Formats: sequence, structure tokens, C-alpha cells
Amino acid sequence: MEVMEKTPKVTVEIAQQLGLSAEEFDKIKVALGRTPNYTELSIFSVMWSEHCSYKNSIHYIKTLPRDGEHLLAKAGEENAGLVDIGDGYGCAFKIESHNHPSAVEPYQGAATGVGGINRDIFTMGARPIAQLNSLRFGSIEAERTKWLVKGVVKGIGDYGNAFGVPTVGGEVYFDECYNVNPLVNAMSVGIVKVGKQASAIAKGAGNPVYIIGSFTGKDGIHGATFASADITEDSAEDLPSVQVGDPFQEKLLLEASLEVIKTGAVVGMQDMGAAGITCSTSEMSAKGESGMIIHLDKVPLRQQNMQPFEILLSESQERMLVIVEKGREKEVEDVMKKWDLHYAIIGEVTDTKDLKYYMHGELVANVPADILVLGGGAPVYMREFKEPAYYKEFKKFNIDKVAEPSDYAEVAAFLLSHPNIASKRWVYEQYDSMVGTVNMSTNKPSDAAIVNVKKTNTALALKVDCNSRYVYADPQVGAAIAVCEAARNIACSGGEGVAITNCLNFGNPYNPEVFWQFVNAIKGIGEACKKFNTPVTGGNVSFYNQSSYEGPVFPTPTIGMLGIVKDKNRVMTLDFKKEGDMIYLIGESHDDINSSEYLYSYHKVKGSPAPYFNLDEEFEVQAAVKGLIAADLIESAHDCSDGGLFVTIAESAMPRGFGFDINSDGVVRKDAFLFGESQGRVVVSVSPAKEDAFVEYMLKTKSEFSMLGVVVGKEFVVDEESLGEVNSFKKKYDNSIGDILSA
Repeated sequence: MEVMEKTPKVTVEIAQQLGLSAEEFDKIKVALGRTPNYTELSIFSVMWSEHCSYKNSIHYIKTLPRDGEHLLAKAGEENAGLVDIGDGYGCAFKIESHNHPSAVEPYQGAATGVGGINRDIFTMGARPIAQLNSLRFGSIEAERTKWLVKGVVKGIGDYGNAFGVPTVGGEVYFDECYNVNPLVNAMSVGIVKVGKQASAIAKGAGNPVYIIGSFTGKDGIHGATFASADITEDSAEDLPSVQVGDPFQEKLLLEASLEVIKTGAVVGMQDMGAAGITCSTSEMSAKGESGMIIHLDKVPLRQQNMQPFEILLSESQERMLVIVEKGREKEVEDVMKKWDLHYAIIGEVTDTKDLKYYMHGELVANVPADILVLGGGAPVYMREFKEPAYYKEFKKFNIDKVAEPSDYAEVAAFLLSHPNIASKRWVYEQYDSMVGTVNMSTNKPSDAAIVNVKKTNTALALKVDCNSRYVYADPQVGAAIAVCEAARNIACSGGEGVAITNCLNFGNPYNPEVFWQFVNAIKGIGEACKKFNTPVTGGNVSFYNQSSYEGPVFPTPTIGMLGIVKDKNRVMTLDFKKEGDMIYLIGESHDDINSSEYLYSYHKVKGSPAPYFNLDEEFEVQAAVKGLIAADLIESAHDCSDGGLFVTIAESAMPRGFGFDINSDGVVRKDAFLFGESQGRVVVSVSPAKEDAFVEYMLKTKSEFSMLGVVVGKEFVVDEESLGEVNSFKKKYDNSIGDILSA
């Protein structure tokens, strides 16, 4: 049947306006054997966008380790990764970005990011039990940054709180490189009985295709294309590309989806995220080697006179596409009625492998499913890359040219009140961390978020990590550090890292220097994941995070790691427990202040290499910490990261109002010893009664260790000099961000 549509003749200029290249337009014409109409071209424009096809990144992503003994769903197989956590349960988890929408409309941009990532989890039949997020903003003093922070945090809080899933962890960073283009990465984690998960697949000719949930409107049209372009001064005009969320509708959709899966009548299910109906129908059909006939006039609309391409590309939230076994429609519809959800049969599965979209009986688009998708006919590119000039310049940094501070108390106060180090209490107090009663970290601070898996003896240890300043300085080393720090946080909490998801935030891939950052970051992630046996289960690539007038953001490959605590009663916390306990360092300090917050913000030296890092030493330190926890030989464990050793010890002391009395080692420069950010280090506290056993254990490991000092009353003492009282430092640490944002 001939495809009909009353739209202007499609030209290469129109294709380019939709984000397709001239070469891609020619490829489409060859694949179809004809010139596409406007609706078909719109379909290709979103499905072949970077956001959906990963056309500039997939070659390198496939080099990451993706196999593991615990994996139930590997990268690319389903909407999210799925890991066997024992006791008959699987954990589905994934992280994705909503950067561009949040840059122009922070509240809805962040809120719908939370909604979208949760749908990826429950469309697999898993109940979301925890959320995390990684947020990057520009200079905190800037009025636009304050507006963005307040909007994003409120959007995340309002949606998550109403939806009923606790936000259990995350990170917030500030740097001028994010002034125009903030990063909003959302992670969701869910639990499902093994064997009870659903698949995003369409199969079985004649099976009906349902759309359930919200009505379809014009919000979010070309949102995938919007996410695949630079931010410009005119980006505010792209507000129609930002979706509008309804967490209460999503809660109904969650419960209905989980219940309808239990009926056994569901063949396949996928949420409608980027590219809406287009993406769901094409990806599910391609996976099932099937096709579909879809009647767009049967899609419930909330706006009149929507064009076929608008219906297909709408990214209206809280919608699912469900394939139902023919003859069992009533079972599904009864569930929808129970939860007061809208539903409609909009088509059926075919055995043609073609997607045919009709409007009032007229065929408006006819496209083979496989040609649209990643792994099928979507293009794959090998972009040019080259080492940026700054990389060698950073290597020339010499610590001897930086004067040691004359007032260490001043530096200590500066770092503990710096927005990148200070407590993020102003942020997380707007999130409901207790809904669902699974968060075990609320009053027991750990390096990772600890989430209870009910009816088992297991807990999950969850962490998101990335120091983008390190990645900018050296993408391969910095990205490896991001993986290792996530693993280190989980180890310090008593867990074992088992898998990661990643959100790879970079600038324009057509910039050879940006693509060099990407390629090398992938290498670093791969090396660290292989060492720690944490395969990559999926995630998100977000390119084009830059503006036309401020350039690209720091390369930010955010790592979301899943860890397992096999005995939930053996969780380790970071806080010192009692006065008189001994403070030890596991790992070794170096004459190194490279890329530290101290060097970057206090001395304002912006160019230096990544900090000291040795992957083998890192592995051994983490093995030692896990062994100490298993043997019950330590009272606390906290990893050294932002702000260095001093900040680590201060963060362990402040929760219970303790002080500390430590000595520098006399070999390493004092500022490097206290504020340097050499990797592979953990601070632990040891009861005097267990100190001999602790030392005996450590002598059998391959890790360096040294005694730093002792937990004391109220003072922070270094080399017999008091830097101040704990209460004074804690006040600065707790209130710094709130004070700035309220000013």
C-alpha cells in the first residue's frame, strides 16, 4: 500500500533541519528504496539521533566488560541491567541523564528525569526501592546557578516524594564549566523475583498492542533531538521539548504495571521515554523480529488536531506500550480499571518486521523496524580524535612552585565550607529518604547508601561517583578513579561491588579533543571494571553538553555502582565511635596535591595532572578493608577523596562531636599529607582492645598502613597545633551551601 501524507516534499535541507546529515538522508532513501515522507523522516531523525542510536559512541561502549556470573540481563538486552543478588531476587538498576531539559526548565527537566528512570525499572517487573542522583552546576554564587539548583532539587524531591521511592544517596558538584549546561543524572534501583521479570519485546502475530497511562500531548516532541544538540542562547525556545511529569499518575502506572505482569498475559512491555511511541514500537519489534500495525487515531490525545509525526514523537510522560497475549485482553483491562488508568488498543503485532502507522485508515509511515535501531540499521561512526594541548601542559605542574600555607586552620575552614566538600544537607533534606522503610543509612552514615532487601539477610550498597576535575586532567586515569572510588565507598560500607551502570556526559563528539576525552575515559572505565570484576550493565551517553559561548563541560563519566552486603548486620559506618580509639591510614600518602580541591580552589591553580593512582594498590587496599570488616577489627571506615586526609578525618569526627589528634609523617609535605587527594587510601578507627589484632592482620596484607593518631574530645589537633573546635567546623560544614543559596 502506498504511503500517503499531505506534507511538503522532503528535501535534504529539511532532513538537516531535523538533525540528520546529507549522508544519512541518502542512506535512508537507499534503505527505503524511495524518498521518505515527513513523518518517516521525523521517525529517523529521533531514532538516529545520538540520544537513541549512540551512533558516535557505540563502537567504544562495546569494548567495556559486559559479562559476569551474576548478570541476568546484560547491557543492551533490556531497559536496565539485572543482577542476581541471591535469595531468589534480582536487582534492576540504571542511570540516565536529563541535562538539556534541566538547563532550560530545571523543575520539570529534573522531575521527568526521575520519572523516566523509574519507568525503566518497573517496566522490567521490578519495584523501585531507591533513587540516587549526580548533579553538576556552575558557580554557586551566580544567580542563574541558584535558580537551577533550587529548580532541579525541588523537581527531584517533589516527584520522588510523591511517587514514594526514597532518595538514598548522590553527589553535588559546582564548577564554572557547568554555568550554562548543568548535569542532572538520575539512578533508580529496583527488586524483582528472579524469573518474574518482564521483557521489552514484541512477538506473536495478532497480539494486541496497548498504550496505557497518560494521554499523549505535544510536550517533548523532538526531545531526543534536543538532547543531541548544543545548548545555545535560543535553547529556551525549545521548551516544548521538555516533558511535564505527574508522579501520582506514575504511582498508579507502577502498581498497574507490576500487577498486570503477574497475570502472565503480558508478552512484552516498554516505557515511552525518548522518541515516545516511535522508540517503543521500533525497539520492541526489532527485538522480537516482528512488526506492528499502529493506528495513531486510536492513541488517546489531550490536544486536538495533532499531526501523525507529533503523536509518534511525543515524549509525554507516564505511558507504557504493552503487548498482550491475544484472548487475554480482559485480564489486562480489569487491572487498568482497578487502578483507574486509561488504556487503548492501538494496533497489533505482525510477522512482517515492518512498522506501519495509519491515521484514519491512511498509511502515513511504513518503515522496517530493524533499520531504525541500535544494532540494526542505525549508523555507526568512528569520529576523529586528538590529544588536546592542555593535557601536556598540565603534566608540567610542579608542586615546588606552590607555597605551603602559613595558616592551616584557615585552609581547614576553607575546605570544610567549600560547596564541593561541605554537607549537602540543604539538598537531601528536601528528599524523602525514609519512604518505603528500606533506607538503612539515615542515622548511620556510611560511605555508600545502604538499602534493606526485605525478607533476606542481604542489603544493597549503592553509590554514584565521578570527580570530573580528575577526568579533565587525565580522562583515562580520572575515569578509572571514578570506578575505584565507587568500589572503595562500597567496600568501606561492608559491601562488595558487583556491577556498574554509567552516565557518560561529554561535549560535542564532532570536536576531536572532546572525543579524545571520551575514548580515553572508556579505556579507564574498562580497566577498572575488569580489575574489580564489575561489568557494565548499561547506562546512557549524553553528548553535546556545551554551549556555543562557554565551550564543553568537564568530561563527566558518572559511575553508578551496585554492591551487596551479604550480612546486613555487618554494615560499616564512617563515624568515630568513642574517645580513645586509634586512627589508622590504610594506603600511602604521597607528595601530591594534583587536581585537589585545595590546589584548584584555594590556590586557584587550574592546571595539574590527575592525583596519584595505582590500580593494583587500590585493589589491595579495598581487599584489606573488606577483610578487616569481616574480622570485626575496626570501628569505622571512610575513604579519602575530596579535600584529602584532613576532610576524611573531620567527616568521621563530626557526626558524634569528636575531635582528633594526629601527626603528619614528616616525609610528605604537610599540605600534601593533609589536603592532597592521592587515591587508594582509607581512614579507619580501631579500638585499643583490638589494636594488636588489627596490626597483625594488616601485616599479612599487601597494603601499606600507618597510625595517624587518636580520637579525642572537641579539638581538631594536627602536629600538636589546634586548628579549632569541632562545633565551629561542623557549623560551617553543615550550613555553608544553605547560607549561599539563601543569600
